[in-house]
Amino acid sequence: MREIALDTETTGISPRDGHRIIEIGALELMHHLPTGRSLHLYINPERDIDEGAIAVHGITLDFLADKPIFADVAEEFLAFIGSDPLVIHNASFDMAFINSELTRVDRPVLAMAQSIDTLAMARKKFPGAQANLDALCRRFEIDNSHRDLHGALLDADLLASVYIELLGGRQPGLLLDADQNSMSKMSRDGVAEEPYFQIDEKNIRPIRAHAPTDEELAAHAEFLACLKDPIWNQ
Repeated sequence: MREIALDTETTGISPRDGHRIIEIGALELMHHLPTGRSLHLYINPERDIDEGAIAVHGITLDFLADKPIFADVAEEFLAFIGSDPLVIHNASFDMAFINSELTRVDRPVLAMAQSIDTLAMARKKFPGAQANLDALCRRFEIDNSHRDLHGALLDADLLASVYIELLGGRQPGLLLDADQNSMSKMSRDGVAEEPYFQIDEKNIRPIRAHAPTDEELAAHAEFLACLKDPIWNQ
């Protein structure tokens, strides 16, 4: 199952006010695990950048002056994401900007159904708690000490780790080797590595009989006599 953890940085807070995407970071996940494939694009927005936005991501118009415009990278972006689910924190924000850019270049917009909103997932799982990316990194003990400013690829990488935790956390695969009676750790490609432990057959305890003894039955009857209309007598 292929998914894309995705984040964008923009010139401002709303595409309805003419704001544009200036950075895209996308990270490929396969069965919820990063594959190492990613896409990182800086984009010339052909307009100024709000000071408030620069304070968040630190990207200036001077830096973007020689970068391609969105029309020049649209094909590369669409080819990378394909039709696979997009894992996005606050999906309505990023999807609105992406679809605004696609509309500008006469491309079909993406359906919201293609996105998985980790903000909504976090709010459902931890109602009333902070649900921004930094707060979730703290909750799941994900190291984000290198995140002084927002960055699309950096945030997509952190988001991938947060997404895995929101799904229940990464668990090692297990292989039961009937010949060696061992529980083995699985590598990413499904090959068994060293065992976690070995079962010592000499120390296996015999199966215990579970039928109650006469003494246990008598003690239970005595206990029931102390109760008012016990369910065991019904």
